[in-house]
Amino acid sequence: MRGFFLGGKYPGDALMLHYKRILLKLSGESLAGGEGYGIDACMVDRYAEEVKKALDLGAEIALVIGGGNIFRGLSSAAADMDRVQADHMGMLATVINSLAFQDALERKGVFTRLMSAIKMEQVAEPFIRRRAIRHLEKGRVVIFGAGTGNPYFTTDTAASLRAVEIEADVIVKGTRVDGVYSSDP
Repeated sequence: MRGFFLGGKYPGDALMLHYKRILLKLSGESLAGGEGYGIDACMVDRYAEEVKKALDLGAEIALVIGGGNIFRGLSSAAADMDRVQADHMGMLATVINSLAFQDALERKGVFTRLMSAIKMEQVAEPFIRRRAIRHLEKGRVVIFGAGTGNPYFTTDTAASLRAVEIEADVIVKGTRVDGVYSSDP
């Protein structure tokens, strides 16, 4: 993901901002580093630094983060579970990742807002479209947690939906998926 916002192949190549409002979709696995599960603090910090660089260039940034590093609803571990229950567990995993990313950004002095598609006011604001846009306009990074709030939908779907709702100029996808699939790769 080096320089994905900056217009060059590597950080510092070009400091032109190509897009004003960006929605970044990160996979949960990308936060896990080499382990493939859990949260690697060094990886989260690295991605937070990249987001801060783009923010410093004047971008408005929103994020959707998957939860596959913590729980994957379609895995063999969830094979006997009710699909709706498993999907809700996945949504909660996205909130855990979102909180970790929010913490990393705020340690770098970046103002953030975590908005959730599931009510949990103690840790996140409810998603309200106009409020999300206003946060972006004020220079805050907005992190959308809990996917769409509905089972049977992926965080890729949530990223597309939120991007349209906030009128993003581009979606940048930082995941290990190498294409568009009709089912879970």
